[in-house]
Amino acid sequence: MTELLSDWGSTVAEAEVVTVKIVAAEQDGLVLAIRDFLDRMGMPHRVYDPESEVGLTLRSMHPVAGPNEPDYPLVHMVERPGVRARSVRDVAAMMYGAPGDLEVSGTVDVAVVGAGPAGLAASVYAASEGLSTVVVEAEAIGGQAGTSSMIRNYLGFPRGISGMRLAQRARNQSLRFGTRFFTGWEVSALEVGRGGAPHVVRTDGGDVRARTVVVATGVAYRRLRVEPLEELVGRGVHYGAAMTAAREMEGQDVFVVGGGNSAGQAAVHLARFAASVTILVRRESLVETMSSYLVNEIEHNSRVTVRAFTRVVDGGGEARLEWLALEDVRSGAVERVVAQGLFLLLGAEPHCEWLPSDVARDDRGFVLTGRDVPREHWVEGLPPAELATTVPGVFAVGDIRAGSMKRVAAAAGEGASVVPLVHAYLT
Repeated sequence: MTELLSDWGSTVAEAEVVTVKIVAAEQDGLVLAIRDFLDRMGMPHRVYDPESEVGLTLRSMHPVAGPNEPDYPLVHMVERPGVRARSVRDVAAMMYGAPGDLEVSGTVDVAVVGAGPAGLAASVYAASEGLSTVVVEAEAIGGQAGTSSMIRNYLGFPRGISGMRLAQRARNQSLRFGTRFFTGWEVSALEVGRGGAPHVVRTDGGDVRARTVVVATGVAYRRLRVEPLEELVGRGVHYGAAMTAAREMEGQDVFVVGGGNSAGQAAVHLARFAASVTILVRRESLVETMSSYLVNEIEHNSRVTVRAFTRVVDGGGEARLEWLALEDVRSGAVERVVAQGLFLLLGAEPHCEWLPSDVARDDRGFVLTGRDVPREHWVEGLPPAELATTVPGVFAVGDIRAGSMKRVAAAAGEGASVVPLVHAYLT
């Protein structure tokens, strides 16, 4: 019954009971980003006008903005100090605290950077085997997978499960074994330990000293790089599935760019609300890049259509997205269409500039492990272990690793598989 109620709750425009209240004068990009973060963390919320009864009450509870603080958005949560947010990080710190607020005394056995499926699996198995474990996540628990509305091919969930629910279950499981989570802080650097010294994971909120580090930062969606549309991000244009924005597309015409599973899941979810959903791909079809079960589901959904050999070249609107220009990649013909929503799921780009040069990467920036490591880094003619990098004690799992499968189950499997390697290194 709880599962069914949770499924229903994800399809309604507004939650009946909320744990987080947001006071905002307008629904700008920051407010949408905060709402999307709260959705991914499983926090029911609602936005209130500053002059509404709730807005006035919350403003009276937090009457004075601090130095350099904006008046809005004002974010209030039960039994937490309210915050006038300048970023999603401010909200995350309010809810969960920051590394500087939670002491990490001494040196931990494992520091996991990233809390997607790979990082969560690594934390569960490491902590369950008695290793002191810390997880640092820059955004919401679950990573890119946390934005998936429904994952139907994950082992053990015949009805399917949303990425958010899967991530929250894994987090709770890891917490039960003693893992400590620091949410909302981006890792700025990794200082490699020399001569037996521990590695140091650095963030603006504090440092974590660890004997081993598991890099599980995943990937980010590639930018479209159409300037007029970049200016409308948060106002009809969204990178990723943007679960919050999906509920606000009721009765509107929406376009999804991308041919992978994430794009397919987003399109099916959007079809619950939008009048029409059009998937745009440069290829001939979705068959080569999307799982068969999703292709079949899309074919049988009357609200979803696929437009092949097409790319977005322009778009615009007064205050938010109103139209797109679509180009046929074969003929070069351009057509202008009405559009109220554009969701961009354009493939993967690694963002691990914080890693030192000691950690070898391929020409696209993905971390090299195992036999993919250049031969000059092999020891006595032998490559590192399959998930080990060129730095002893530093491992890479999930989408950030060169040659990874880019599937939730594969990422979780790598997260579990890295723990024996950690044990071997510590021994």
